[in-house]
Amino acid sequence: MSDKRKTKRAPIDIYLNKYMGGVPYMTRASDISPEGLSLAQLIEPKHHARRVGLQFQLPGSEEVIYAEGEVVREWAELDTARRERSGVRFTLLTERHRRMIDTYVTQNGQEN
Repeated sequence: MSDKRKTKRAPIDIYLNKYMGGVPYMTRASDISPEGLSLAQLIEPKHHARRVGLQFQLPGSEEVIYAEGEVVREWAELDTARRERSGVRFTLLTERHRRMIDTYVTQNGQEN
């Protein structure tokens, strides 16, 4: 996401389900913080959905995390291929899952 973030984040390389209109689409996360994720769009239709559902597992964990989020930023990386990306802020997350993410970020993170 942006360098404007003030919270600690950690690199992550996982595939996850991003639900739009109740339909899951595979996406890939590149970093995570207790507030949200940076996602690379893989195969999904063009859309204007701001609210999404998320389903993922942290590396080393077998517990599935369910969350809801809001797309707060979209951009394209213009390297060898135009890769669409988005930043999603968590809007609904259980306290247990928030603690799991916070622990992961603390153990694997880097200051902004």
